[in-house]
Amino acid sequence: MSFWKRLLIGAVDTRSRAADLALAVPRVFAGLALCLSFGLSKMPVPSWFVEDVGNLGFPLPALLAWLAVLSEVVGGIFLACGLLTRPSGLAVVLTMLVAALLQKAGDPLWERLPSLFFLVVAWYSAVLGSGRYGLDAWLRRPAGR
Repeated sequence: MSFWKRLLIGAVDTRSRAADLALAVPRVFAGLALCLSFGLSKMPVPSWFVEDVGNLGFPLPALLAWLAVLSEVVGGIFLACGLLTRPSGLAVVLTMLVAALLQKAGDPLWERLPSLFFLVVAWYSAVLGSGRYGLDAWLRRPAGR
């Protein structure tokens, strides 16, 4: 498999259906929860969210707010489906790092837990890939199979 293909749709070889299921269940749950409960609630991107991004000191707050929401919606769906799992996971990791460490910097741990949960699941997904239970596994199959 080429470098780019490994980077985009690769996965560790667990050789175990149980291990792949253990990777898939939190990935699917977190992806759906991120998209349906967090991402879609910010569509279209509300002005308060653009303001929050601007208040964090980021340039182009409207663009970055849209990218953050799209990483929650599209990244969440892609994680749930196991499609482009590694890049989707990375996008969610970056978004959740900002949410947990900057946007909610003064909040108690309890209020940071959702973003930390998504961060951890997305990190494992970005590193390990989708395993055999995801669309990436279908894309990894050799042509003609």
